[in-house]
Amino acid sequence: MKLKATGNGEGRTCLICGKQFWPKTIESYYCSRKCQQAAYRKKKREEAAKQKLQKQIDAIPEGRTYISVHEALLIYDVNRTTLYRWIRSGRVKSIRTGSHSIRLEIEELDKLLPHRLEVDRSKLFTNNIFDMTPAHCYTIGEICKKFDLDDSTVWAHIRKYSIPTRQVGNYVYAPKSEIDKLYKSL
Repeated sequence: MKLKATGNGEGRTCLICGKQFWPKTIESYYCSRKCQQAAYRKKKREEAAKQKLQKQIDAIPEGRTYISVHEALLIYDVNRTTLYRWIRSGRVKSIRTGSHSIRLEIEELDKLLPHRLEVDRSKLFTNNIFDMTPAHCYTIGEICKKFDLDDSTVWAHIRKYSIPTRQVGNYVYAPKSEIDKLYKSL
């Protein structure tokens, strides 16, 4: 499929089917309604799987020194094959409690492996009441200059993270605290 050049760069590739398309908005990631619905269903399945995983993790009793391999796979971000390889090599201390039952020491796993963590966007940006006076805000132009970004990128981030804005005359203001929090890694 050939795309007509309009001078504003290349088209996008649909995240579901891989087809090239021209986006209608900044946040268009899918070529059609069908692909958008498929992405929505996939997102819902992933959320259901995460909830099921969290329910299983919450069911594990606290305060134990040793846990089973299955519990370790739920709690820690590790592949089953890797964990069994580490058990065979002695890298992870383990105890055999039966012919098919292995218990792993939690302290050793804590040193070696990260816990399964999810970044919660709602914790990144709080629902505070902001002081929207110009002294406590950046204009869009100031944000672009300070963080070396294009204004369309700044607007996309403001919409994506629901950062409040206020327009006074020709200037649009966004709170310094939220913008600094968003771009602190730049």
